[in-house]
Amino acid sequence: MNINRMIRASQVRLIGSEGDQLGILSLDDALVKAHEEGLDLVEVASEADPPVCRIMDFGRYKYQQSKKLAESKKKQTVIQVKEVKLRPKTAEHDYQFKLRNIRKFLAQKNKTKVSLMFRGREIAHANLSREMLERIVVDVADLAVVEQMPTLLGRNMTMVLAPK
Repeated sequence: MNINRMIRASQVRLIGSEGDQLGILSLDDALVKAHEEGLDLVEVASEADPPVCRIMDFGRYKYQQSKKLAESKKKQTVIQVKEVKLRPKTAEHDYQFKLRNIRKFLAQKNKTKVSLMFRGREIAHANLSREMLERIVVDVADLAVVEQMPTLLGRNMTMVLAPK
């Protein structure tokens, strides 16, 4: 509520507590009407000429706004990015274990970042690692789509999978 603007304005367009137009009144008369109803006088459009004020229970209005905000937050889903780290020499059993985790993350509607870490001369065989990432894509094709294709950044090759 912009009090300075309301004090300077000698007249305001008043809207009643039921939403009905009460016309253009002086500021003092509008305050008296609001006080008679036991409600607040709230400026809703300060840029209008004359400014528009409404008679309402401002505390109740703020409470309803906070409830609407809380309700909208309930409906939001937060997508997390889970990461699974592999190495080029990962054994078959370990691969299956990591694949099971990837599938679990995707089933929970989380994005999954698959990272392949290279040590020493392993980076010379980046094509074999790319094949491993492509194998993961084939294995989780029923649950996921590739959001970011495998990219080599330094000694890590990463790929991002998003749930379908």
